[in-house]
Amino acid sequence: MRVWRQLTDLITRHGVAALISVHDVKGSAPREKDARMVVRPDGAFHGTIGGGQLEFLMLDIAREMLSAGRGPARIVDQALGPDLGQCCGGRVKILIETFDKRDLDDIAAFAETEGLGGLFDLECRMDNGRVRRELASEADASPGAEWRETHGEDRTPVLIFGAGHVGRALVLALAPLPFVVRWLDDREDAFPSHVPANASAIRMKSPEAEIAEAGADSLILVMTHDHPLDMAITAAALRRGFPYVGLIGSATKRARFEKRFRELGLPQERITSLVCPIGLPDIADKDPAVIAASVVAQLLQIRERRQLDRNLSPLRPSGDT
Repeated sequence: MRVWRQLTDLITRHGVAALISVHDVKGSAPREKDARMVVRPDGAFHGTIGGGQLEFLMLDIAREMLSAGRGPARIVDQALGPDLGQCCGGRVKILIETFDKRDLDDIAAFAETEGLGGLFDLECRMDNGRVRRELASEADASPGAEWRETHGEDRTPVLIFGAGHVGRALVLALAPLPFVVRWLDDREDAFPSHVPANASAIRMKSPEAEIAEAGADSLILVMTHDHPLDMAITAAALRRGFPYVGLIGSATKRARFEKRFRELGLPQERITSLVCPIGLPDIADKDPAVIAASVVAQLLQIRERRQLDRNLSPLRPSGDT
């Protein structure tokens, strides 16, 4: 979630807004450090710190703080035990802040950085009861910084070749998830009139160029209207060695394509890495929405494994507080 953009919008429309952040976690908790919610004066909100009684309690505190106007930040040290009606067993510190139009210049700078995409760190310190933040420029905290926060969105790039029934279902299924989608088809009028905010619908002129220009961490899904086109795109993707290349089709289609890939001289380990049929193997339903759900689960597994391989959690560790 782009919290600084949300804060800018809410302050502009409502005059004030609150930010609830998971400041620190010890043991088991419903959300990780740096999970956040943005709250309106009427109690409506964006994001989540895990739901349940913890979230209800923090929303009540945020509304109370908003009713008093912009004021000092508050850190709530909360055990997740029977007294809260939750049995996670851990302990969290929740940071709750209020903002008004006096903060818009600072917030706008962070929103601009947020809009560039990717993750970024802010160095933070308390100053007269309020949190002061600066963009972090180095790996190590600068003198005076008391803690570091990670902001932004860690979205995995996905290329979907084909705007048929499954392609459309996939784009919709990926809409609320941490992916950025490049949706490609060579046919005129192949795309619907509206696509999700995290997707770009592009009339494809050169599939080979799309593969060549894709980032090395991209996940590739091939499901066009034409088998020779599927063949060309999949061969080019396998040559690049992306972490996931999925091809819609049956085991028979895979066998035919594998034979051609060997004739083209593709290394056997690249051929073996091809995912075809796509989706989780225990889900056999061929409805486009079911295929999409199955494939998205598979992509989330790939994303999680790659984050672990990079020694990253779903949100980057931000250091101890």
